[in-house]
Amino acid sequence: MASISSTTSFPFKIILGSSSPARREILADMGYEFIVMSADIDEKAIRKDKPDELVKALAEAKAEAIKLKLHDDCGPGSDQTTLLITSDQVMVSKGVIRERPRSAEEAREFIKGERFSFLVIVRYVMSERKRHLQGGIDNASSSFLLTGYSDDRAFAVNFVLVSNLSTGATKGGWDIPEIKFKNIPDEFIDRVVNQGEMTCVAGGLKLTHPSVLPFIIKELVGTADSVRGLPRELTEKLIRESLEAKAE
Repeated sequence: MASISSTTSFPFKIILGSSSPARREILADMGYEFIVMSADIDEKAIRKDKPDELVKALAEAKAEAIKLKLHDDCGPGSDQTTLLITSDQVMVSKGVIRERPRSAEEAREFIKGERFSFLVIVRYVMSERKRHLQGGIDNASSSFLLTGYSDDRAFAVNFVLVSNLSTGATKGGWDIPEIKFKNIPDEFIDRVVNQGEMTCVAGGLKLTHPSVLPFIIKELVGTADSVRGLPRELTEKLIRESLEAKAE
């Protein structure tokens, strides 16, 4: 399906509520002109147990924060229809939510994983959940990989929200590509972690960067733009629906 931007000139403007260079690049490649605003919210203050609920809550919080900054500039009665696009993404590996790492060491852990003995894990569970485990624990139990992408898979959980500020209509949806990884050598991990800018994204690794994609990705089930944080097809669909939707 051809995009709205390539087929028709619509009298609306777009605000991209994101400071992500990748999202800016993707939206520009879709043919849209837009301005950028940052929500400047404390994302760590918004917590949900399920990744799909977390990204939805964060995208909605970003939209609300930007609406407060705009006040009535783009609301009903304004001369031009205005759409606000906000989104969020987390990586999920082995059922664990991975947001943007807080340090180089955490980025390394996301990619490589950490090995812990079975005894250490049981002690952690006991301290966290305050419950007793039945049966003995073998101190000689082999260690196992608790986290990490190497020779495994992860999911990039995206939620995109398009808010029509002129009508109040909102449309949102999820897109979740699957990434299957090759074995990731230690020297590769050291190199990307030391670069810094390669790990400053959700999940701790810019998976579609040319220095990453061909070397460690075995298979991508989905699209590269979705892995980068703004799925084109979903975003185009939500823009269309938000323009067509009646006021809420």
